[in-house]
Amino acid sequence: MLSALIKTMRPKQWAKNIFVFTALVFDRKLLNINAFLHTLAGAALFSLVASAVYIFNDIADRDADQQHPTKKTRPIASGELSLSAAWTAGLGLLMVALPLAYLLSPGFLIICLVYFILNLTYSAKLKHIPLIDVLVLASFYLLRVISGTTLIEVKRFSPWLYVVTSLFALFIGLGKRRAELVLQFNRTGSSRPVLDGYSIDLLDQLITIVSGTTIVAYSLYTFSAPNLPESHSMMLTIPFVLYGIFRYLYLIQAGEGGAPEDIALSDRPLQAAILLWTLVILLVFYLD
Repeated sequence: MLSALIKTMRPKQWAKNIFVFTALVFDRKLLNINAFLHTLAGAALFSLVASAVYIFNDIADRDADQQHPTKKTRPIASGELSLSAAWTAGLGLLMVALPLAYLLSPGFLIICLVYFILNLTYSAKLKHIPLIDVLVLASFYLLRVISGTTLIEVKRFSPWLYVVTSLFALFIGLGKRRAELVLQFNRTGSSRPVLDGYSIDLLDQLITIVSGTTIVAYSLYTFSAPNLPESHSMMLTIPFVLYGIFRYLYLIQAGEGGAPEDIALSDRPLQAAILLWTLVILLVFYLD
């Protein structure tokens, strides 16, 4: 049962909570121990809230998942994890995470509640509405970034990062929808109803618009944000962002963009670009 519960909690998805650290890094407080521990605790609690969302979603989707060719193996759908145990675990995670979130910061608690409620609304209704679904998915990443600003005292965090995060998350979401649509064409059986509102041509156009806008927004951030070094050395990170976006576009065209967290944890060229981008940012911010 413990193994089934952990599987239902989706620990692989916790990698997305790296966005909680955005404010810590870009406000140049990474070396501040108190700020780092505060943010680390916030990322851990955000992971628990996200896991509660996955549990409740699997409970709500149990009947539909049992008819799905792959989702029927999920612990709740297959009966490996009982409904009573799932309810207990989901409520228990919230009872632990939400009070601790308030102790960290009342603002952080508000963001966690907004994230939780929006997720439930997304699963119940919004995920079935074309375009709205990917916009809501992008907002989940933005909420993670905002949550990081509630955990520390922010002095040099640029609003440009909210724009870049939203565009980047929208780019990822559109790429995921494209990969799912391609997969639907290549197999039979049930699929996401929302995909009926999309076409490959539409998604390719939207991806082109959003990817280009993301590059422009990030480039503008690197030399126009007031909190950056006057030497404009932050522009050195632009090539890695370009390559990362181009690499993801390549993977989307190759039909491998369905699960962004899987790509981030498995694609070596993309990992190298992220690592070098992070290294240059640390050098610019902390050795300036």
